[in-house]
Amino acid sequence: MNELPTIVPYDPDEAPSGKRRGRIADGWNLAVIVISLLAVLPVGALLWKATGDTSGIWQHLLQNVLPQSAGVTAILLVGVGISVFLTGSITAWLVNRYDFPLRGFVRWGLVLPLAIPTYLAAYTYTEFLDFTGPVQTLVRAAGGFQSARDYWFPDIRSTTGAILLLGVVLFPYVYLPASLSFGMQGRSMIDVARVLGAGPFKLFWRVAVPAARPAITVGVMLAMMETLNDIGAVEHLGVRTLTFSVFDTWLNRSSLAGAAQISLMLLLVVALLVHVERRMRRERAFSDSRHKPEMEAPIKLRGIRAYVASAICLAPIIFGFVIPAGQMIAFVQADPGQILQSGLGQAAWHSVMVAASTALVCVITGFVIVYGRRRSPGSLFTIAGRFTGFGYAVPGTILAIGVLTACSGFDNSLDSFMRNSFGISTGLLISGSIAVLVYASSIRFLAIAAGNIEAGYEKISHNLAAAARTLGRTEMKVLKEIDLPLLKRAFGTAALIVTVDTMKELSATLMLRPFNFNTLATYVYERASRAVFEEAAFAALLIVLIGLVPVYMLTRFSDSGLVRKKR
Repeated sequence: MNELPTIVPYDPDEAPSGKRRGRIADGWNLAVIVISLLAVLPVGALLWKATGDTSGIWQHLLQNVLPQSAGVTAILLVGVGISVFLTGSITAWLVNRYDFPLRGFVRWGLVLPLAIPTYLAAYTYTEFLDFTGPVQTLVRAAGGFQSARDYWFPDIRSTTGAILLLGVVLFPYVYLPASLSFGMQGRSMIDVARVLGAGPFKLFWRVAVPAARPAITVGVMLAMMETLNDIGAVEHLGVRTLTFSVFDTWLNRSSLAGAAQISLMLLLVVALLVHVERRMRRERAFSDSRHKPEMEAPIKLRGIRAYVASAICLAPIIFGFVIPAGQMIAFVQADPGQILQSGLGQAAWHSVMVAASTALVCVITGFVIVYGRRRSPGSLFTIAGRFTGFGYAVPGTILAIGVLTACSGFDNSLDSFMRNSFGISTGLLISGSIAVLVYASSIRFLAIAAGNIEAGYEKISHNLAAAARTLGRTEMKVLKEIDLPLLKRAFGTAALIVTVDTMKELSATLMLRPFNFNTLATYVYERASRAVFEEAAFAALLIVLIGLVPVYMLTRFSDSGLVRKKR
């Protein structure tokens, strides 16, 4: 038999004094302020750098670069938005509304493309559709053609190709919230629409989609922000977006100020998308939350309709996951020696080291923000949450410029002070180090860690802390003995997701990494840039396998748990 816990009576002598409580509160507030300032510092540094001298390059950018880049970016965003909207919402509706062959598989299989980073999709598809690839080889064999001049074949290295490729990889951002929203709509609304004569198409387009509009819009905005963040895919496909122009102006034109000025234009686009996304979140409540929605059993499809539904849902899985992953596996099978290739092990170790450090920083700082908000709700923590959450929406290239400007400014100021005061040169202590990379990654993924920790805290009742305080536990003891043990799962989930996202991140890593420092992402990028992606196929496959971890978690916990009533 388990022994009953010993109840310790409340001892006023052990209770913290008012001064001590005040010091704890002041210390926590100071920590939140410091974290918020560090999170927003790169944006401030970017604004300052944008006022610098561009050495006359701005006129060239304004005339020859920006109009085309802005136009291409707008077309790409609109195209990807339409693509992910159609693919994500249609597949979500079919999976939730109908029963057809392989429905159980596609229900979770439609999340698999999230494991494929956009740059890996670009690398694999260019190889897959290349003249020597399996598709064109089959075309030549079937048509009896001898050279590429004998037949026409679409070029994936184009804006249209980028739209299709990014759309087929990013559509799960819409599929997941749309599927959840369709599942919450309940049968009453569907029955009313049927009575009014709505057929299957009108039921989807005029009833289900408008009701799920806030959730779908949020997913579309997230996919568009991921499109803005991409640098590897658009560069490989030859699509000159604003993000690529930032990268090109900094590294190829050696104008950090010019890159910062272009980044400000990109930040305006990001701010607009964030505003729309937040507005859609405020409008999410569209159904009656007083009762648990009751879903009817999915309609059984038969004959050609069943196979069409299966084909529609299988196509995104094949194009978004099976083909890219299959191409990587084929390259590894053709050259298994690349598994032991020089530099791969070191790149993997660097990825683990940076990702683990970033996860540790994000979990600690995220906990400080969330716990501070829980113990002292107020405007300070609300503003801090917005500051720390903005980093996830900022493209990695912009974040890299801001971080580099801030860190180099600190290094130069410190070096100048030490020279003038002590005659000692400190050089670059932070810039060009792993610490800068961890700093940038932590800003970018802090919102993910804070969100998971906050979700974990929502499951902990305030009554537990109140009861513990009544029994004589101080605030720190409550934190140590109750909160932290109950948050272990939230900490683990946050650390895992941040680790995986950091290992896949390319844009900021590419611009901030130290010399001769490769992660798995940059290892693949370098070889793809030299047109020998097949030599890095195993490294790419490792990134995909790592990316499957959060996908598994999503598919495991994404079930809405709604009751489906049989007719």
